[in-house]
Order: sequence, then structure tokens, then C-alpha cells
Amino acid sequence: MAKKIKVIELFAGVGGFHLGLKRSSERYEIVWSNQWEPATKSQPASDIYRLRFPDTPHSNRDIAAVIEDDFDAIPDHDLLVGGFPCQDYSVASTLNRSGGIEGKKGVLWWSIYNILNLKGDAKPKYLFLENVDRLLKSPAKQRGRDFAIMLASLAELGYAVEWRVINAADYGFPQRRRRVFIVAYHESTEVYNQLKSTPVQQWLENDGTIGSVFPAVVGTDGFTELEIEGDLEKITTTFNKHTKPTESPFLNGGVLIGRKVVSYKLTADYQGPITMLGDLIIPETEVPESYYLKDSDIDKWLYLKGAKNEDRFNKTNGFKYKYSEGAMIFPDALDKPSRTIITGEGGASPSRFKHVIMTPSGRLRRLTPVELERLNDFPDNHTKEATDPKRAFFMGNALVVGIVERIGKSLIDKIS
Repeated sequence: MAKKIKVIELFAGVGGFHLGLKRSSERYEIVWSNQWEPATKSQPASDIYRLRFPDTPHSNRDIAAVIEDDFDAIPDHDLLVGGFPCQDYSVASTLNRSGGIEGKKGVLWWSIYNILNLKGDAKPKYLFLENVDRLLKSPAKQRGRDFAIMLASLAELGYAVEWRVINAADYGFPQRRRRVFIVAYHESTEVYNQLKSTPVQQWLENDGTIGSVFPAVVGTDGFTELEIEGDLEKITTTFNKHTKPTESPFLNGGVLIGRKVVSYKLTADYQGPITMLGDLIIPETEVPESYYLKDSDIDKWLYLKGAKNEDRFNKTNGFKYKYSEGAMIFPDALDKPSRTIITGEGGASPSRFKHVIMTPSGRLRRLTPVELERLNDFPDNHTKEATDPKRAFFMGNALVVGIVERIGKSLIDKIS
């Protein structure tokens, strides 16, 4: 029997990585998970995770606190996964002790780094991470600095890295959701050697862990190559620092080996089936009345969704300004993939960004929690124990499970 791949899942939410990995291979064994929402007593995402995966050891504590006072609770593992928040990754100081680096307090990237660093020779062989695509170009005054810090810190720990920005709809999924997926390989693995010996373009387009299941082609107008120089403190203060904001050197696909980065602008190469928003809609008879738009609110919905070019006044500072924005499709098209789900999708109040569809009977309504789950490829009613607004919030924070499933299967094939 093939060896199990032991996994820990950080920032687990309601278990998108867990679902995707288990769908992709029985060899993945999630041996520990952590989900903690700061500044709130209730922990509904953690509660859902426990209900759905009762056999997985689960922690509902601040991961930084676990690392500091209960590190032995984090088991040794082969693969670390998680969708960590995009924050300011700056380094407060470089320390001359085993801890190594002191990142900005409360920034969750440094929790990942500290686990890898403190595990020493038992650090995981592989990482599989997800983030919003703006990670590649933040912060605004030093475009790409945060990603450079992340890449350099992984290189120091002996990892090579590949990344890709994937819009789920480009590969047949029913939602336009752009996220960056990051896979890292320790230098002690065979996959590290495969990556090192394969031309970068070939790896990214077809041969790599991501490219083999999300094939792409390199365009003619995008290529960067650079060496990330200096220690992490120097990168924090000097990387891509100009008097005016500039472009990030990190394009939507790339590879890091050592401190050398090669990055390409890639375009999806997919000819398979496509799922539309309308394919996922539940029967009208199953929709609660509360999801239908009130006649008294229609004008407000129309205003918020419509184009604007108007004078506005900021009462706080007495500043007058011209505000403009384009119109949004209203109602949402059923014959296309949906717009991106956001965390504010729940609730009946009119909003520019909430999805609204027209039913066969001609009524306008919001999307139900089950439909939002389907747009992220979760099982129906995965989050049913939570309130409807919380269920929408979970899906606004979640990833598309099918993307994890495909990359997870490809990673298993590479490891094998």
C-alpha cells in the first residue's frame, strides 16, 4: 500500500483544502487542522469544520499562541496547506538566535514560517498555499515586496516554489474567481530536482504540478527574471522601492529556485466543458420567500447596480468630489460563469455586489447558500448549521474545491 501523505491544514475555514485533497487521493491524511477567528467569541467556521470532519484533530486557538506555548501539539507532517490572509509581511527585525526572524506581529505568514523553521529536519517536504492574487503586487508603494519576502524566506528554508494565478472560470468552473496557488518543494525531494532540471516555461505551461492540470501558454509580452537580494530586513526596506509606484516584477506564473525568480505572463489553455451559473440554480419552489427582492427595494438595487457620475460630499473633512463608476449587469447572466462571491453576499439589504438572478416566473432574487456552495464546488448544505449570512461569508472567504482537487492529484502523481 502506498505511503500516506500526512497533512496539516492551517486557516482551515470550513475545510476547502480538506475536501479537495480527500477527493483527489485517499493517500492524503489530514492529521491536524487549525481555524481561529480573532476578535469574536463565536467560532462558526471552526464549528462547521468539526462537524464535517469529526475524525480530524482540530485546534480552535490562535495559531501564533499554539506555536509559542504548545508547539508539540502540531504533529510532524509531509504537506502543509492553507489559505492564509494577505497582509503586510514586513520584517520587524532579524534576530541572532534560533528563532531567526521576527515578522510583523499578528501576520499569519510568519506563523507558517515559524512552523517550518521550528520543525527543523522534520519540516514538511511540500507546501500548498492559496491567497488573493494581489499578493503578487502588494504593497502599493513597493509592488511585489510582500511576495518577495515570502519567496526569500522559503528559499532560506530550502524550498523551491512555483505559483500560478488561476481564474476558476478559465478552466470550466462556474465562478470567475482569481486566486494565486503556491506549491513548494523541499530540496530533499525528487520533485525539487525535477523542477530544477526542467526549463521554466515547459514546467509552467505543461509539466509542472499546476501546469499539468491547468495548462497555459506563455504570451509574447510578459517575462521577468530577477535575483531577490539581501536579507529579509533589507528586502522589507528596499525591494522595488521607487519614488512612484511601479509594476510588480512577479507575473501570474513563475518559479523560484534559490533566490532566482523567473516569471511569465500566462494565458489559460482549456477546451473542456464549461459550467454556467444557470446550471447550478435550485428549483424556484425550494427558494425561501426571504430571498426574493422586495418591490419597495427595487429602485435602491437599480441605483446601486447602475452607472454613476455625481457630486459627493465628505462630511468629516468637508471635501467635495466627483464620484463615478460603471454599471453592473442586473440581473446576473445565467448563461455565463458567475461574478466572484464576496464575504458580504448574505442578507437582504440592497447591494452593488450581491448576486441577483431572474427566475423563470420573472421574479428577482438573491442566491441561496446552497447555490453559493455549488459555485465553490462544496457539497450541498456543507455549512447548513450556520446562519444564512454566515454561510455566505464562509463562501466569500473560501476557495474553489475542484482546483485543490486537481492540484492535489497532480502533486500525488509527482510524489509517486
